[in-house]
Amino acid sequence: MSTSTKPMASSTEVPMQAPSRDIWDSKYRLKDRHGQPVDKDVAATWDRVARALAEVEGKQAAEWLPKFRWALENGAIPAGRITSNAGAEAYKPAVSLINCTVSRTIRDSMHDILDSVVDAGMTLKAGCGIGYEFSTLRHKGAFVFGAGAGTNGPLAFMDIYDKMCFTVASAGGRRGAQMGTFDIGHPDVRDFIEAKREAGRLRQFNLSLLITDEFMEAVKNDTDWPLAFPLHEGEKDDVSDDELIYRDWPVIEDGYTVDAEGRVACRVVEVIRARELWDTIMASTYDFAEPGFILIDQVNRMNNNWFCEEIRATNPCGEQPLPPEGACLLGSVNLTRFVIEPFGKKPRFDWERYREVVAIFTRMLDNVVEISGLPLSGQRREIEAKRRHGMGFLGLGSTLTMLKIPYGSPESLEFTEEVSRHLAIEGWKQALELSREKGMAPALAEDYAITPRMLRERPELAKDGYEVGDKVPGRILHARYSRYMQKVAEVAPELVAKLAEHGARFTHHSSIAPTGTISLSLGNNASNGIEPSFSHRYFRNVIQAGKKSKEQVEVVSFELAAYRHFIASDAVESDLPEYFITADAVSPKQHVAVQAAAQVWVDSAISKTVNVPTDFPFAAFKDLYLDAYQSKLKGCTTFRFNPEAFQGVLVREDDLKNTTYVFELENGESVELKGDEKVVYDGEEHNAANLYDALKEGTYGKW
Repeated sequence: MSTSTKPMASSTEVPMQAPSRDIWDSKYRLKDRHGQPVDKDVAATWDRVARALAEVEGKQAAEWLPKFRWALENGAIPAGRITSNAGAEAYKPAVSLINCTVSRTIRDSMHDILDSVVDAGMTLKAGCGIGYEFSTLRHKGAFVFGAGAGTNGPLAFMDIYDKMCFTVASAGGRRGAQMGTFDIGHPDVRDFIEAKREAGRLRQFNLSLLITDEFMEAVKNDTDWPLAFPLHEGEKDDVSDDELIYRDWPVIEDGYTVDAEGRVACRVVEVIRARELWDTIMASTYDFAEPGFILIDQVNRMNNNWFCEEIRATNPCGEQPLPPEGACLLGSVNLTRFVIEPFGKKPRFDWERYREVVAIFTRMLDNVVEISGLPLSGQRREIEAKRRHGMGFLGLGSTLTMLKIPYGSPESLEFTEEVSRHLAIEGWKQALELSREKGMAPALAEDYAITPRMLRERPELAKDGYEVGDKVPGRILHARYSRYMQKVAEVAPELVAKLAEHGARFTHHSSIAPTGTISLSLGNNASNGIEPSFSHRYFRNVIQAGKKSKEQVEVVSFELAAYRHFIASDAVESDLPEYFITADAVSPKQHVAVQAAAQVWVDSAISKTVNVPTDFPFAAFKDLYLDAYQSKLKGCTTFRFNPEAFQGVLVREDDLKNTTYVFELENGESVELKGDEKVVYDGEEHNAANLYDALKEGTYGKW
């Protein structure tokens, strides 16, 4: 493969903003143990990363090194752990290049709960984020036979994980990131929904509910919803038939009763109205932006590895649904690098160079598996067996603006679908080529016995003559019978047929991450992931070493910086053309539509936040999640600015000016300050809003 020789798009000429350079310096620039830079500049960071990934090629390293380096210069941005840690073994040998992991299934025993805490601590120490499902633990008050008493329930154990995460400083100066998921049918689900209403509780977690099709249909039909948990040994004889239901359950413990379909007998603890629970969820999400939704049946229905794994949790930002001990590496293509003549009479996207970058970047990410640095043997087995990676893009909102396309418009949906489709098809072409060259993912080389459940979920297996007990190669179940690959086959049937014959190098290729600090730094504040720009001038709350509260950094969007560079150097927000769209100008339905346009071609998931104004009506807000379900999304997250609860990472100047914070002094007096005011406290100057948050949440002085 030869790299393009034509000039790079003019949008790459926009000078790097000072805050972007500062974040690169603090997050991604390699430094020695004395804090002295090893990477001379951003180019040196790219040199280090390219060299580390090319070395995996062995005798072909010299051939691939300039190609990898070219891809990095042309918009390929490996995720933070790769950019920080690739080629850094001499300075930090105990770190990982993997962003996303999920815990092993936490079984309902004290021993397993505490063992999982240790595993999680080692994972976080290596710099990886981690997700867990906690609804495998019995509900508060349930009798524990060995202890002869009732349990405190899952939320009490989550507090242990939360404190552990807060204590463990992740590699590279990052605090740990965690996701806690919880089944919508668990008896303690309401406690989970409202857990973060308590100041300072579970602040090292993102929280998401595992929402089933059954529950969504119960909401739509306004029917009852049972809250239940599996029966333990000795309990079944005390339960009448009307107190018993059978449900799919992620773990089968000794003593559980299982039916012919593999479902577990559960005792109904309480029956409530589905819409009552729905209203509780929506009220919490409206006020506190949590819990998020993981539409778990859609996740498993569309999982490429549907035949060999069950997913019950995701990484901390939700773009990677993963099985127990699952791990995934990430990377994003900066779409702004492919815009030619931005804001001009005929701005256009360089599709040829984009596909070329995707092709080379796919090989680069695949090489990360060999040098993953994952701390646990189970994690290493999982990633080596399936070679999962998640390539996505960043800067969609900025790119649409430079192309003069309003975010959320029909034209923007067409572009989003097209850019996602090209990424997918080119990625699977490389999956085939790499499989022929280096071998398929080991999980796809195995044979799998057909089960009754597989026949139920994929009736086309029976039509093709398969019966229960037949052994089928994983490469065939992956390429021919996964719902996602069937979609790919509609536009590339020969490619998918060859993947069924030769197997793919990896089981998953794509996901769209939130790309927060990557976008801000190496993306020069291009819009995050699939999002529109939050605002064209705003403040970003960042953790800075030595600061006792978060520091506010003022930035402008990449598109505004580009507009000033190419069109009008003195342009302010009021001067901008109408196609300069920000997040709160996009309707919730448009947000969902953009996500749906990309999800068709993304085989994992998408981290997307639907921003709504503070005064957005609650009645309209509730419908948003039904739209997400009906649009067959895998998840949904929203954010509404609510200063009584928290600020969030991104803050508009007007929101700060219009919010008053009340500080209670030790002498009983109170001081009122606007959010944007500066205040000296404990010998250090703080932004009033950030100081208030840090004191309220108990994080003051602990960064």
